[in-house]
Amino acid sequence: MSRKVIYIIIGLIITVLSIYNLSSSKTQPVTFTEKVKLALRDAGNQLLLANQDSTSLIRPIKKLEPLKYELSFEKPLTIEPDSLVDILERSLNNAKLPNEYLTEVLQCVDQEVAYSFDMKKSIDTDIIPCGGRDLPKNCYTITVRFTNDLQTTQNSTIWWYILLTGGFLLITLGFLKKKSDDSTAPKDENHMVIGSFNFYPEQNKLVKQATEISLSKKECEILAIFVARPNEIIKRDELTKTVWEDNGVIVGRSLDTYISKLRKKLQSDNSIKLTNVHGVGYKLEIEQ
Repeated sequence: MSRKVIYIIIGLIITVLSIYNLSSSKTQPVTFTEKVKLALRDAGNQLLLANQDSTSLIRPIKKLEPLKYELSFEKPLTIEPDSLVDILERSLNNAKLPNEYLTEVLQCVDQEVAYSFDMKKSIDTDIIPCGGRDLPKNCYTITVRFTNDLQTTQNSTIWWYILLTGGFLLITLGFLKKKSDDSTAPKDENHMVIGSFNFYPEQNKLVKQATEISLSKKECEILAIFVARPNEIIKRDELTKTVWEDNGVIVGRSLDTYISKLRKKLQSDNSIKLTNVHGVGYKLEIEQ
């Protein structure tokens, strides 16, 4: 497998994964919020049932901040801390929500914190203050703030954008390399070097750096004879016999015409000269 194909394949894999993860991250906030609201309503319902209340309403769950939500009730209720911890943990776990969060129970009148606890599953033993001391019947609001690091999520998104850019670059590099290879390096490796030229007899072309010079079939046959015997005089009779007469064709001044065309195509390299040896033939002079 060529390197350019590997670039393209890796680039496509990175691009697809990046787009998938970025798409998921864009839809995550809506899904997350809906899950939280459902979980908190479930927790609120269990708190009311623990108070032998099956008729009063749970007010709409409010989103106070990106990761902070508020649960409130229509009527006053009594809150047992241990029960609150268990109910919230069970409801949030059932909704497959993060298991690290800060909970505060606020008094409606003055918004003073009546009770709070910080749930950290990374710590072996959670310390629940005031466990077992019931909060008297009163109007309370309960806030839950998830303590997952927002910066981690943002950094993750940034990295996916960087990977996406890298994927596009790899794909582009693969196609550019393919184009470059196709245009500057013929696939036929059977070539001969003439000064600064690469001569590809089977493709009827000369290549100098990124420039291709097309040759006619006769030009190619003549040049192949010279290249095979550089700095050697090739007689006119040998050239005409090999290129024309062996094919049953008799020519007059055709050889001189093709020699002139070859000179023009080779003239950009001063180290190469196709010279006329008067009365004998021609010689391809190549400086060593």
